[in-house]
Amino acid sequence: MTIERRTPLSRSRRPTIKDVAEAAGVSRSTVSRALTGRGYAASDVRERVLRAAAELGYVPDVMARTLKQQVSRSVGVLVSDLRNPFYAELAAGASREARERGYTMVLADTSLSAEAESEAAEALVALRVAGVVVTPNSPAVSTYLASHDIPVVEVDRQFAPGSTDGVVVGNRVGARKATAHLVELGHRRIALFIDETDWTTGYERYQGYLEALGAGDIKVDPDLVVSSGWDVADSRRRALDMLRDPGRPTAVFAANNVLAEGVWRAIRELGLRVPEDISLVAFDDAPWMSMVSPMVTAVSQDTFSLGATAVRRLNERIEMPESDSVTTVLNVHLVARESTASPPMI
Repeated sequence: MTIERRTPLSRSRRPTIKDVAEAAGVSRSTVSRALTGRGYAASDVRERVLRAAAELGYVPDVMARTLKQQVSRSVGVLVSDLRNPFYAELAAGASREARERGYTMVLADTSLSAEAESEAAEALVALRVAGVVVTPNSPAVSTYLASHDIPVVEVDRQFAPGSTDGVVVGNRVGARKATAHLVELGHRRIALFIDETDWTTGYERYQGYLEALGAGDIKVDPDLVVSSGWDVADSRRRALDMLRDPGRPTAVFAANNVLAEGVWRAIRELGLRVPEDISLVAFDDAPWMSMVSPMVTAVSQDTFSLGATAVRRLNERIEMPESDSVTTVLNVHLVARESTASPPMI
């Protein structure tokens, strides 16, 4: 009887394909075929290889495989701010879809910084990712990635429609529904809290607000359109200034969940009641909106699906790089809750 004696692997050394081959009693090429599924390997041999790899804790060197085959199985996802539950949920959707399609996801948070976005894009180029999903801060990131022949899908907002794939939601429709809901309740002084109007998201939500006012024969009051910054603190400060005024609006449409939180905090701080003193409707149905009392009326979008759809579209672009660019628009719907009612009698 022959007894094989193998020296245990050092805990500091990563198992190699050679170690798996020796443990399974096969060649390295057989191990490669068994692990990748490319090429023939008898079922009993494949099982033996898989068992040996599992026992050794062998993990394939994806980067080495990429360099050898010139094919990457990783995708980059650049989002604007993971502290915002919207972007966290979008990244979760992208992650699941990437995993189901056999990709490793490389996630970066750009924190709305052009410099951080640029650095992340450069890192993804260095990693030779197969493609990138990005919530862009400017046209620069998509242009840069395209210059390196890396497929890009812009998600949530677009700077290069027609030349770059995009996955967005019905921003104009959603904003129009939210504002029209307030108009139908009898409100005439409806404030809009918005972060920007230069990106497609902000511009389209602003346009939806204007359309609903026009349909209700309400003249736009520029003083009620508030550029309220990018975070809760800025929104809260601007809301405090507006709501202290005796001629305050009877309703507020906050164009995203962060701005809605700032307005909500200001209303509470001033001792005003929702919806008796002021109605509130938001774009983005964040989890907190159905947890507070009264619950907040909101335009709901399937953010998880937004991320998943973007990765699905990216995979199609990787497989068919010469096809025409496509912009996919996902539906939104208004969830009417307790924070909206007819305006107070004056």
